[in-house]
Amino acid sequence: MAWDTDEGRHEFGDLTLQSGAVLPGARLSWRSYGTLAPDRSNVVLFPTSYSAQAADQDWLIAPDGILDPTRWFIVVPDMFGNGLSSSPSNTPAYPALVTTADNVLAQRRFLIERFGIDRLACAYGFSMGAQQSYHWAALFPEAVERAIVVCGSARTAEHNKVFLLSLLATLEAAPEHIGGGRFSAEPVAALRAFARIYAAWAMSQDWYRAGLHLSSTGAATLDEFLDQHWAPGFTRRRAADLYAQAMTWLHGDIAADPRYGGDLTAALGAITARVLLLPSRTDLYFPVADNAAEMAHLRHAELRPIPSIWGHRAGNPVGEPEARAFLRKAVADWLG
Repeated sequence: MAWDTDEGRHEFGDLTLQSGAVLPGARLSWRSYGTLAPDRSNVVLFPTSYSAQAADQDWLIAPDGILDPTRWFIVVPDMFGNGLSSSPSNTPAYPALVTTADNVLAQRRFLIERFGIDRLACAYGFSMGAQQSYHWAALFPEAVERAIVVCGSARTAEHNKVFLLSLLATLEAAPEHIGGGRFSAEPVAALRAFARIYAAWAMSQDWYRAGLHLSSTGAATLDEFLDQHWAPGFTRRRAADLYAQAMTWLHGDIAADPRYGGDLTAALGAITARVLLLPSRTDLYFPVADNAAEMAHLRHAELRPIPSIWGHRAGNPVGEPEARAFLRKAVADWLG
C-alpha cells in the first residue's frame, strides 16, 4: 500500500531564541508521510530524538506500524543540532544553547507557514522527541488534542543530568576540544568513550544479563558489540552536534517559560491534551516513577509502562517485537 511522502527545508532567517541569542539563517529540515485532510484534523507531529534524523524513524511509519500514514498526516521535523536542521556542523555561529522550547516554537511556526496547520491531533515522541511532545502540550495547550510521551519526561531529572554531564565532560576532556562544544578535529577516542558511557544507560542490567548484546546483534564479544554494533550510532554524527543536543536535553523543562516561571506543577496542570505516558519499566533515563509523579498533576492522563528488559530502547523497539506490539496497541487505543 502506497502513501504520499514529501520532504523539504524551511527557512526562518535569523531566529531569536528564548535566551535572546540569535540562531543565524535558521533552517528546519522535515519529512511528511500521508495526506493532509482538508480540515487539517489528522496531523501527527513526530519530532526526532537524540542524534536521530527523520529517516531513522521511517521504520515505525506504516499501515501495520506504530503510526499509520494511510490515516494520519505525519510530520517529522528534524531537531536543531541533528546535522540536518541548523546545527553546529552547518552553522558556525550556532548558539551555546538551543532549548527544547526553541525547537517547538520553530516547529509551530513551520507548520503554520508551510501547511496552514495550527492544531495537532497528536504530538508523538520518543526520548528527546517525547520531551518535545510534552513541550507542545504545555506551550500550546489549545492546539494539542493528544500527546503520546514514549520514554520521556516533562523535566530532565537530576539523575538524568548526571548521565548527560558525564557525556559532556568526556567530550570536553578531548584534546581536540577548543571550548564551547567545538572541536579542532573529530575526537575519535572521546567519541568511543562517549558511546561506551551511553551503552551502560541505554539498555537495562537485565538486558545484558540475558546476553542480548550478543544474541540480538550477532556480536561474539562485549567489545565487538560496543565497537561495531553500538558506537557507529554516535560516531556517524559530528561531536559538536552531539554536544549541542546533549545541552538541549540537559535543560529540558516544560516549566522554563515566563507563563509558568519554573513551576512544574502549574505547567502540567495547564495541559488540556489527553496524555499517554509510555515509560519503559527498565529505563534508566526516564524511570516510571518520574511519569507517575507527573501524572498526579495532569488533567487527562494514563500511565502504561512498557513491560520490557530493553531499557530505554524499548521505546524505539527496532528488533524487539514484543515492545513494538505493545506500543502499536497502546498508540492505536489512544488515537482511537
